[in-house]
Amino acid sequence: MARPDELMFAPLGGVGEIGMNLSIYGLGNRHQRSWLAVDLGVSFGDEEHLPGIDLIMPDIRFLEQERKNLVGLVLTHAHEDHFGAIIDLWPRLKCPIYATKFSAALFEAKCAAERNPPDIPVTVVPSGGRIEVGPFGVEFIPVAHSIPESHALAIHTAAGIVVHTGDWKIDPTPIIGPPTDERRLRELGDEGVLALIGDSTNAVRDGRSPSEAEVARTIADLVKAAKGRVAVTTFASNVGRLRAVADAAREAGREVVVVGRAMARVVQVARETGHLNGMQDFRSADVYGHLPHDKVLALCTGSQGEPRAALARIARDDHPEVTLNRGDTVIFSSRTIPGNEKAVGAIINGLVAQGIEVITDRTQLVHVSGHPRCDELRDMISWVRPGLLIPVHGEALHLSEHARLARASGVPKVLICKNGDLVRLGPGEPGIIDELPSGRLYKDGAILEDSKSRAVVERRRMAFAGCVFVAIAVTAKGELIEDPEVDLVGIPEKNMAGEVLDDIVFDTVVSTAKGFSRTLRRDPDAMAESLRRAVRAAVAEQWGKKPLCYVHVLVI
Repeated sequence: MARPDELMFAPLGGVGEIGMNLSIYGLGNRHQRSWLAVDLGVSFGDEEHLPGIDLIMPDIRFLEQERKNLVGLVLTHAHEDHFGAIIDLWPRLKCPIYATKFSAALFEAKCAAERNPPDIPVTVVPSGGRIEVGPFGVEFIPVAHSIPESHALAIHTAAGIVVHTGDWKIDPTPIIGPPTDERRLRELGDEGVLALIGDSTNAVRDGRSPSEAEVARTIADLVKAAKGRVAVTTFASNVGRLRAVADAAREAGREVVVVGRAMARVVQVARETGHLNGMQDFRSADVYGHLPHDKVLALCTGSQGEPRAALARIARDDHPEVTLNRGDTVIFSSRTIPGNEKAVGAIINGLVAQGIEVITDRTQLVHVSGHPRCDELRDMISWVRPGLLIPVHGEALHLSEHARLARASGVPKVLICKNGDLVRLGPGEPGIIDELPSGRLYKDGAILEDSKSRAVVERRRMAFAGCVFVAIAVTAKGELIEDPEVDLVGIPEKNMAGEVLDDIVFDTVVSTAKGFSRTLRRDPDAMAESLRRAVRAAVAEQWGKKPLCYVHVLVI
């Protein structure tokens, strides 16, 4: 029988994957629970497997069903994989949102850039503050990460305390904001922590992540040594890195020119919230061409190879205001997110072919991760001393390695779960007790589709094997009135023998139609299906692939 004060945890995104983070906590019994959501993020579509899909979001069917019991949504920080789905999904939930100042301001700027955004109120919480959300007391504990005002959450309940780390690292010398709050985490450990829900992104890497201060020194040296123009690309949200780049430019006597809307938006929000206090003014892209080559540094979007971002346009030499030439330098102060390697590689190769020097983290310390490596994970465990650890924010290997490390560090109970698993944290023996509805939503233009939608499935098939469209007009007796219309899309023009595939398909349609039985001729749907099968078989014989095939039979 369920206890009245049971504390539940369920990931609806972000476990077994990196991105699309959504965690929920439930307090109560099986008849009535209050739910608290933490983060609501996106991951990004892969053109190879999901052509035309811009964003992937968690399926929130369960939260929609429990909407009257959803007491709030709390944001750990303002990275897209943690807050990028709010604009699209919040109208289905309409729950209170809680975030610190920078996250709230960046979200407001993101909404302002949308065409018709919903009016989404956000309650601003001070860094280090605590709020009461239904039966949950939520404490915002500052942690170092690659965006300002990142926080772990200490979730206080009648059943115990949970520490939800969010994204974090240990950086004794961050460029912006305080270091991870070891003192408060140790205090929580002294109080007793029921469960630690922890970031696993770098659990496969030994040692410790280098500090942002080390990256700042490397960038300063590189900018000082550069002869021509310098362009730096990084994640726009990494305000500490932007500050380091601006300091390097000032030391080298260069003006900073901001290139790209996303970069300009973050810079504006960072200035408004005080994270760029004391920095020189940045210039807009329209002054770039008027500055001497050795007196300019362009801060660009496009570190992930996005085709419409500033750096990709510069590399193609079709940016209206910014150009680079032989002898100039481009610094990729970022890591390439898995899946973006081809796009980033194409930009790098294009720049190198033009005689531009390209510097990446393969040869210089121009980027560090915002996530903890193994020694940092051990530190967190030693501070918090949880009774249970659940690895999240990682693929299967990351989760497994984090779990192995936790067991070796003496954590009494370690549990690996998957998206949709409902985990009882306590009181009593923790474990997976049920499975909640979970899955993915695809943003296809302006429309949200589920993963089984016809458009998504068929577009993937079309991308692989093209499509054939056939239209025929027949009499009431099923006899052809005129030549059929045939259109092939995404299919080779000729077979290996040099024969035109359009002609082969046309002949197949005519011969199949002439061979229809009297019974078949009285059924337009049966005629269409017979033609579809014949056409697919004919193309497969000539090409080795079976395309989608659509046949329209018009009876006149």
